[in-house]
Amino acid sequence: MFIIAGLGNPGAKYEKNRHNIGFMAADEIARRWRFGPEKAKFQSKIQDGEIEGEKVLLMKPQTFMNESGRAIGEAARFYKVPVDNIIIFHDEIDLAPGRFRMKKGGGAAGQNGIRSAIAHLGADFRRGRMGVGHPGDPKLVHAHVLGDFAKADQPWLEAMLNACADALPFAIKGDDERYQGEVMRLAPAPKFSPRQAANGS
Repeated sequence: MFIIAGLGNPGAKYEKNRHNIGFMAADEIARRWRFGPEKAKFQSKIQDGEIEGEKVLLMKPQTFMNESGRAIGEAARFYKVPVDNIIIFHDEIDLAPGRFRMKKGGGAAGQNGIRSAIAHLGADFRRGRMGVGHPGDPKLVHAHVLGDFAKADQPWLEAMLNACADALPFAIKGDDERYQGEVMRLAPAPKFSPRQAANGS
């Protein structure tokens, strides 16, 4: 069994925020793979489904970002899901908009949802890092991630969400490198430093 969690903040005011791209990925996965109806459990909105013959619990923690790991940890312990079978989708400011990277282990890099997940799961879960760009100035990061995606962002955003859902069988089979490559093949995005671009250099 797998747990796939998307990170975000609950409530309508956060719905279109860059910080909620993980929730958006979870919604697209549920739609693409025809998951069951949404239910409330493990302090989350959950849906059950199947991908490549594997049972998948899809989660959107409703604890607010900073406590996401508590909800995911609760589900992982209940179902005895090994950490290798936990994939968490989240926003990544150090990737250009539309870029996608899979990563296993490592630190939180300032992402509070990931920091919480590390506290409750250990560091060795798999992360789907979804690039939202960097505003250039560290003081602007909070407003950037809690700001809504712009209209101009919609084409690359939709492409990346669709690609993350369509290519998911590779991740379920454990081939993260192939999954990452397939997402970027389906939804190519310019590779540049978000910080440099934001600084106009």
